[in-house]
Amino acid sequence: MASKVIHAFYDDDDVLMLAVKRVRAAKFHIEEVFCPFPVHGLDKAMGLAPTRLAITAFLYGCVGITVATLMMNYIMIEDWPQDIGGKPSFSYLENMPAFVPIMFELTVFFAAHLMVITFYLRSRLWPFKEAENPDVRTTDDHFLMEIEIHDNEQELRDLLIDTGAVEINVSEKNSH
Repeated sequence: MASKVIHAFYDDDDVLMLAVKRVRAAKFHIEEVFCPFPVHGLDKAMGLAPTRLAITAFLYGCVGITVATLMMNYIMIEDWPQDIGGKPSFSYLENMPAFVPIMFELTVFFAAHLMVITFYLRSRLWPFKEAENPDVRTTDDHFLMEIEIHDNEQELRDLLIDTGAVEINVSEKNSH
Protein backbone atom coordinates (compact mmCIF):
# COMPACT_ATOMS: atom_id res chain seq x y z
CA MET A 1 0.00 0.00 0.00
CA ALA A 2 1.52 3.29 -1.09
CA SER A 3 0.69 6.64 0.43
CA LYS A 4 1.70 10.18 -0.48
CA VAL A 5 4.11 11.91 1.84
CA ILE A 6 5.60 15.36 1.81
CA HIS A 7 9.32 15.80 2.52
CA ALA A 8 10.39 19.15 3.92
CA PHE A 9 14.15 19.78 3.94
CA TYR A 10 15.88 22.07 6.44
CA ASP A 11 19.51 23.12 6.62
CA ASP A 12 19.66 24.08 10.30
CA ASP A 13 18.72 22.06 13.39
CA ASP A 14 17.30 25.08 15.25
CA VAL A 15 15.00 25.90 12.34
CA LEU A 16 13.99 22.22 12.24
CA MET A 17 13.10 22.23 15.96
CA LEU A 18 10.91 25.31 15.56
CA ALA A 19 9.30 23.77 12.46
CA VAL A 20 8.52 20.52 14.29
CA LYS A 21 6.88 22.48 17.11
CA ARG A 22 4.80 24.57 14.66
CA VAL A 23 3.73 21.54 12.61
CA ARG A 24 2.65 19.70 15.77
CA ALA A 25 0.84 22.81 17.02
CA ALA A 26 -1.07 22.84 13.70
CA LYS A 27 -2.22 19.26 14.52
CA PHE A 28 -0.30 17.48 11.74
CA HIS A 29 1.24 14.08 12.44
CA ILE A 30 4.96 13.90 11.69
CA GLU A 31 5.81 10.41 10.44
CA GLU A 32 9.58 10.68 10.79
CA VAL A 33 12.46 13.15 10.98
CA PHE A 34 15.79 12.22 9.41
CA CYS A 35 18.90 13.98 10.75
CA PRO A 36 22.64 13.73 10.05
CA PHE A 37 23.33 13.88 13.82
CA PRO A 38 21.29 13.58 17.04
CA VAL A 39 19.27 16.71 17.80
CA HIS A 40 18.75 17.26 21.52
CA GLY A 41 15.07 17.58 22.44
CA LEU A 42 13.73 16.47 19.05
CA ASP A 43 12.05 13.39 20.54
CA LYS A 44 10.09 15.55 23.00
CA ALA A 45 9.23 18.09 20.31
CA MET A 46 7.86 15.27 18.12
CA GLY A 47 5.80 13.96 21.04
CA LEU A 48 7.49 10.56 21.15
CA ALA A 49 7.05 8.45 24.27
CA PRO A 50 10.09 8.10 26.53
CA THR A 51 12.22 5.06 25.85
CA ARG A 52 12.02 2.02 28.11
CA LEU A 53 15.49 0.77 27.20
CA ALA A 54 16.84 1.85 30.61
CA ILE A 55 14.53 -0.68 32.26
CA THR A 56 15.91 -3.44 30.07
CA ALA A 57 19.46 -2.31 30.89
CA PHE A 58 18.70 -2.75 34.61
CA LEU A 59 17.18 -6.18 34.00
CA TYR A 60 20.17 -7.25 31.89
CA GLY A 61 22.49 -6.05 34.66
CA CYS A 62 20.53 -8.19 37.14
CA VAL A 63 20.95 -11.18 34.83
CA GLY A 64 24.69 -10.43 34.66
CA ILE A 65 25.20 -10.27 38.42
CA THR A 66 23.12 -13.44 38.87
CA VAL A 67 25.19 -15.32 36.28
CA ALA A 68 28.41 -14.03 37.91
CA THR A 69 27.32 -15.11 41.38
CA LEU A 70 26.17 -18.56 40.31
CA MET A 71 29.24 -19.09 38.12
CA MET A 72 31.72 -18.10 40.83
CA ASN A 73 29.92 -20.10 43.51
CA TYR A 74 29.99 -23.21 41.33
CA ILE A 75 33.54 -22.80 40.03
CA MET A 76 35.34 -21.55 43.14
CA ILE A 77 33.31 -23.10 45.99
CA GLU A 78 31.51 -26.25 44.85
CA ASP A 79 33.34 -27.74 41.87
CA TRP A 80 37.02 -26.92 42.41
CA PRO A 81 37.65 -25.16 45.74
CA GLN A 82 41.14 -23.67 45.91
CA ASP A 83 43.25 -22.46 48.79
CA ILE A 84 44.52 -19.13 47.45
CA GLY A 85 46.93 -17.26 49.71
CA GLY A 86 45.99 -19.40 52.70
CA LYS A 87 42.32 -18.44 52.46
CA PRO A 88 40.13 -21.54 52.26
CA SER A 89 36.92 -21.53 50.25
CA PHE A 90 34.31 -22.72 52.73
CA SER A 91 31.44 -20.52 51.56
CA TYR A 92 30.67 -17.94 48.94
CA LEU A 93 29.93 -15.20 51.49
CA GLU A 94 33.36 -15.56 53.12
CA ASN A 95 35.04 -15.00 49.76
CA MET A 96 32.62 -12.49 48.27
CA PRO A 97 34.92 -9.43 48.64
CA ALA A 98 37.37 -11.10 46.27
CA PHE A 99 34.56 -11.73 43.77
CA VAL A 100 33.21 -8.15 43.66
CA PRO A 101 35.31 -7.09 40.62
CA ILE A 102 34.11 -10.12 38.64
CA MET A 103 30.50 -9.44 39.64
CA PHE A 104 30.83 -5.82 38.53
CA GLU A 105 32.47 -6.73 35.21
CA LEU A 106 29.87 -9.33 34.30
CA THR A 107 27.04 -6.98 35.27
CA VAL A 108 28.41 -4.34 32.88
CA PHE A 109 29.23 -6.95 30.21
CA PHE A 110 25.72 -8.43 30.17
CA ALA A 111 23.99 -5.04 30.31
CA ALA A 112 26.10 -3.56 27.51
CA HIS A 113 26.02 -6.48 25.11
CA LEU A 114 22.36 -7.35 25.59
CA MET A 115 21.42 -3.65 25.26
CA VAL A 116 23.17 -3.46 21.88
CA ILE A 117 21.31 -6.56 20.71
CA THR A 118 18.01 -5.19 22.04
CA PHE A 119 18.60 -1.83 20.35
CA TYR A 120 19.31 -3.45 16.98
CA LEU A 121 16.27 -5.74 17.22
CA ARG A 122 13.98 -2.93 18.43
CA SER A 123 15.20 -0.63 15.65
CA ARG A 124 14.91 -3.44 13.10
CA LEU A 125 18.57 -3.04 12.18
CA TRP A 126 20.36 -6.14 10.99
CA PRO A 127 23.14 -6.94 8.55
CA PHE A 128 22.37 -6.29 4.88
CA LYS A 129 19.22 -4.30 5.66
CA GLU A 130 18.42 -1.72 3.02
CA ALA A 131 18.64 1.89 4.20
CA GLU A 132 15.31 3.61 4.82
CA ASN A 133 16.31 7.27 4.60
CA PRO A 134 14.55 8.85 1.62
CA ASP A 135 17.38 11.22 0.64
CA VAL A 136 21.14 10.77 0.97
CA ARG A 137 21.57 14.42 1.97
CA THR A 138 20.14 13.53 5.40
CA THR A 139 23.40 11.70 6.12
CA ASP A 140 25.47 14.81 5.41
CA ASP A 141 24.03 18.28 5.98
CA HIS A 142 20.22 18.33 5.60
CA PHE A 143 17.32 17.53 7.90
CA LEU A 144 14.14 16.01 6.51
CA MET A 145 10.66 16.04 8.02
CA GLU A 146 8.24 13.47 6.58
CA ILE A 147 4.49 14.07 6.89
CA GLU A 148 1.74 11.93 5.36
CA ILE A 149 -0.69 13.81 3.10
CA HIS A 150 -4.45 13.47 3.66
CA ASP A 151 -6.07 15.80 1.09
CA ASN A 152 -4.26 18.75 2.67
CA GLU A 153 -1.21 19.14 0.46
CA GLN A 154 -1.48 22.89 -0.21
CA GLU A 155 -2.13 23.72 3.45
CA LEU A 156 0.89 21.61 4.45
CA ARG A 157 3.07 23.20 1.76
CA ASP A 158 2.19 26.71 2.91
CA LEU A 159 2.89 25.82 6.55
CA LEU A 160 6.23 24.17 5.74
CA ILE A 161 7.39 27.08 3.57
CA ASP A 162 6.44 29.41 6.42
CA THR A 163 8.54 27.34 8.86
CA GLY A 164 11.70 27.82 6.80
CA ALA A 165 11.89 24.69 4.65
CA VAL A 166 14.53 25.07 1.94
CA GLU A 167 12.97 22.40 -0.29
CA ILE A 168 9.63 20.55 -0.38
CA ASN A 169 9.00 17.33 -2.32
CA VAL A 170 5.99 15.06 -2.60
CA SER A 171 6.58 11.33 -3.13
CA GLU A 172 5.00 7.92 -2.74
CA LYS A 173 5.90 5.90 0.32
CA ASN A 174 5.47 2.15 0.40
CA SER A 175 4.30 0.94 3.80
CA HIS A 176 5.62 -2.43 4.87
